Amino acid sequence: MKANSELSALLGIAGEKKGLLIAAGFFSTLSSLLQIAPFVAVYKIMEELLRHAGDSAGIDKGLITDWGIAAFAALILSLLTLYIGGMCSHIAAFRILYELRMKLADHVARISMGYHTKTATGELKKIIEASVEKIEKFIAHQLPDMVSAVVIPLVLLGVMFYLDWRLALATLVPVVLGFWLQARVYASEEGRKAYREFQYAVEEMNATGVEYVRGMPAVKIFGITAESFLTFKKAVTRYRDISLGITHLCKTSYSLFFVIISSLFAFVVPVGLLVLRGYAEEQAFAITFVLFLVISPSLSAPLLKLLYLGGGLREIVEGNKRIQAVFAEPVVEEPAAPRVPASYDIEFRDVSFAYEKEDSKDFKPVLENIRFVARGGEMTALVGPSGGGKSTIANLLLRFWDVQEGCITIGGVPIREMGTEALMDTVSFVFQDVHLFYDTIEENIRMGNTTATKQDVIAAARIACCHEFIEKLEHGYATRIGEGGTSLSGGEAQRVAIARAVLKNAPILVLDEATAYADADNERKIQQGLAELVKGKTVLIIAHRLSTIQGAEQILVVKQGRIAERGTHEQLRLESGIYEQMWQAHISAAAWRLGGRKPVVQTASAEGGDLG
Repeated sequence: MKANSELSALLGIAGEKKGLLIAAGFFSTLSSLLQIAPFVAVYKIMEELLRHAGDSAGIDKGLITDWGIAAFAALILSLLTLYIGGMCSHIAAFRILYELRMKLADHVARISMGYHTKTATGELKKIIEASVEKIEKFIAHQLPDMVSAVVIPLVLLGVMFYLDWRLALATLVPVVLGFWLQARVYASEEGRKAYREFQYAVEEMNATGVEYVRGMPAVKIFGITAESFLTFKKAVTRYRDISLGITHLCKTSYSLFFVIISSLFAFVVPVGLLVLRGYAEEQAFAITFVLFLVISPSLSAPLLKLLYLGGGLREIVEGNKRIQAVFAEPVVEEPAAPRVPASYDIEFRDVSFAYEKEDSKDFKPVLENIRFVARGGEMTALVGPSGGGKSTIANLLLRFWDVQEGCITIGGVPIREMGTEALMDTVSFVFQDVHLFYDTIEENIRMGNTTATKQDVIAAARIACCHEFIEKLEHGYATRIGEGGTSLSGGEAQRVAIARAVLKNAPILVLDEATAYADADNERKIQQGLAELVKGKTVLIIAHRLSTIQGAEQILVVKQGRIAERGTHEQLRLESGIYEQMWQAHISAAAWRLGGRKPVVQTASAEGGDLG
């Protein structure tokens, strides 16, 4: 029942292009039937030759010629219908693949960020690429092949039973025996478990391989080899062991199946000779016997194809289960009637949050009772030790996760009631770790506003201080970034991301250490550009360089998931608390010189946190 439901899931996907696949099935069946015609022709020609074996002059040469022409015509028509069926199945497959990948991409974009933090990039990449690609293999190749692999043996066996049931039975028994041996392995719990583990091993190897390549700078610096990169080595070793385990599991049944199916004539010969000894009409039976010797090897090819289809189908089924598992992940809930805020005050009302569920062994509160208001048109800065929860607060504003307790509002409207599209239109976010897509610089900037003109893009680039270096590139704004294109430095990529936010011109701006990768000169220019950008906007900024947020109307010191202090720069300094310690550490770090003769000034205690 389980195997049937798994196959039904694949057929359900294939059914999305039912018309094309029905046409593919029809032409594949017709092609299979036409492939039987040469056997009929051989039988008729042999019958005519043996009937006049003692008198060659009596042979009807016209009959032989006609059957020869019929066999040749059937072969041509068989190839033509096979081609038409293949075209129909391939067109259906590629259309289904396109729609499936688009659905997956759309669904993945609407899943909570919690899923992405728990799922390795390589694993998701394999699902979207390799697992979906296997669906194409099933629809474009395996379904048509399955038709021919089933129709041809059934028709041939039907003809065999019509001609002589004893010889037909001698052919059928080893076929049933061979498939029973294979089914014991493929349908067993051990076999299903082995293929499940094989899929997990491939995903793990893919994920660790991606990690190894992405970490190539560290790999080179520390002299790490593929052999010494233990996670990758373990993944490859596990893949090897599981592959060898599957081979060991299948070797006996596969070998017996292959030998039996490839040697069907060996079962026909003794039965035929035994029957021939007591057969009255020896000549008529001899014709039938010879035909069986011709047909039985021809049965081997489609039956072996069924074996390969069965083995490949298990892998495709496991891949499809992973695709369906992604679709089963709940998406961020959208309101039935989205509300639009009239103002852009941000309020966190007693927000508590943890990345894991409360009943999980890994449950650990990240934020507890966070309460503040970031007033519209003003700048609110989040500072504090690393790991305190600053970035989590910013991410919750974008509904990357939903809070377990409390509420976040914009202009008095809970963000859950705004709808994702409206929320994304309201907030611009510049991450510390920038991601630029494999596209032109112009299109990467235009992502902030797809309707913007080239002049708008250039104006945004000027504000973000990236127009000058873009113009110096060989292809200017048409320069492609990433694989096959130009690689930008961290500071350059950061400025392109800022230009993207400038172009979006959303009323709320979130900056996560936006100037982290800029040199001193460009930091000053970017600050000038941001000064123009933030006018009239609600700004939430995460800062490690305290000098960048001295003018903020409100500074929140976040420590261990709570707001420990709040106020302006001057107010917090007067309190002589955590912020003052951080400020003194900031001043000391700015005055520090490598190799200086003067003793290094001690920074504030560990309570001040990591400022990096």
